[in-house]
Amino acid sequence: MSKWTQEAMEKRLVRYADLKGLRNAFIDARSPGSDRKENFTIIGPGVSENPAQVVHIPEPHGFNIGAARQPGGCLNSQHSHLTAEVFVVHSGKWRLLFGHDKKEGFLDVEPGDVASVPTNMFRGFEKRDEGTGFLFVVLGKDDPGKVLWAPAVFQLAADYGLKLLKGGKLVDTTLGETVPPGAELEVPPDAAVIARLATPPLEKMQQCYASNAQQKANPNSPLAGEGVEEAGVIVPTATDDGFAPGPISGWWEHGFNVRRLTLQTGATVAQHARAEQEVLFVQSGTLEVTWEGGALILGAGDTLSVPIGLMHGFRNTASVPLVTFVIRGADSPKAPVFADNRVAAE
Repeated sequence: MSKWTQEAMEKRLVRYADLKGLRNAFIDARSPGSDRKENFTIIGPGVSENPAQVVHIPEPHGFNIGAARQPGGCLNSQHSHLTAEVFVVHSGKWRLLFGHDKKEGFLDVEPGDVASVPTNMFRGFEKRDEGTGFLFVVLGKDDPGKVLWAPAVFQLAADYGLKLLKGGKLVDTTLGETVPPGAELEVPPDAAVIARLATPPLEKMQQCYASNAQQKANPNSPLAGEGVEEAGVIVPTATDDGFAPGPISGWWEHGFNVRRLTLQTGATVAQHARAEQEVLFVQSGTLEVTWEGGALILGAGDTLSVPIGLMHGFRNTASVPLVTFVIRGADSPKAPVFADNRVAAE
């Protein structure tokens, strides 16, 4: 009998409706235009500067999963990351803004689009249309490091009572918090750092984006079958499970793959196990995940971490197509092992 009981698997499921966000996770939380955003840490420690941030699944996966929810016109300020940062657009229209001053180009993205912003460059993002939108975010490595903010962010933060300590802890002076004795404040990056973090040419940045239409089904996927398609989205290198690099491969480290799995009504994927971490994010539709100990039904916006080595299968139980994005650990995931002993295509 599998140790993965219904109860154990439910602890690995984070439903959209149960997400616990924070409105003051970062130093820009009170800056005009940025004061209405919510940040979420779904898997791993994330990069929040506020210890009050809820971590839904703390287990190390080799990558982190987070999210942002923002109303129209709301901005996430200019910052840089030490590891990969991938945006999967769940809802809304967004603009990714490049450069410390937002003047080094931009990229507009819509639902189903995926963008991976290179390390060591400034980026921010703004919700462009009316209503609330949601971005699913993947950060590289177990420890993605801390955010490096653009100089203007520090000044605005100080104007509204927020200070950032070296090491990444936020101090809110409006709540009576003070800088601990002996603690050092983080300082804005100087001109030399800003020059080093310049945005690559925009034609090169196009390699960091895969629109919905560019995510082409791979007929060689071991999961492909009647009513089932798997498309590569971020594939850094040729993989053991039959995927060629691209459409996003990156000249910086990812350490994971992003795939798009589509199931038509009634379509199934046979029971199989993976050698790597596998995280499912439902973009649209309904996904049933089954294993020896039970079954879970996932809806749009839900996130499930599937244990390594667990025999599990998929089924679309609804009357509309299912689209789920899959984060697979490792640059080159192994071919799945099927319970019926069939050999996956190489």
